Amino acid sequence: MHLIEIAPSAGGATAAPAPTTELFPLGELTVTQGAAPYLFSGVISAFGILGRHQRGDWGDLCEHDKRCNDHAVRSGARILSAYRVDAATRLWVITESDRSVTTILLPSEY
Repeated sequence: MHLIEIAPSAGGATAAPAPTTELFPLGELTVTQGAAPYLFSGVISAFGILGRHQRGDWGDLCEHDKRCNDHAVRSGARILSAYRVDAATRLWVITESDRSVTTILLPSEY
C-alpha cells in the first residue's frame, strides 16, 4: 500500500475551526494512491469525511459495525468508517487503535 501524507495548505489559507465534538484524535493523516484522485479532484472532501468520522458519523455501515465503532471509541480499538463517493465507489477511513494514524483508502487497498 502506498501512502500520501496530507500536508497543510500553503499560501496563508486559514484552517477551519476544530470541531468541538471530536470523539478521538486522528493522528497522522494519510491517503492511499487509489483514494487520492477522489479527494484531490474535489469529488469528495477529505476534511468532510474526516470530520464525520471523528464525530462518530460512521457513514455507510450496518448497525452492528456502527455499534462496534461506538465501543471502539471507548475501548481504544481500531475504528473504520465507510463513505459513498458514487453508486459504485466507497472510501474507507480507518483510525488505528493507538490513534497514531488515520488512513483514507479504497476497500480494495486494505
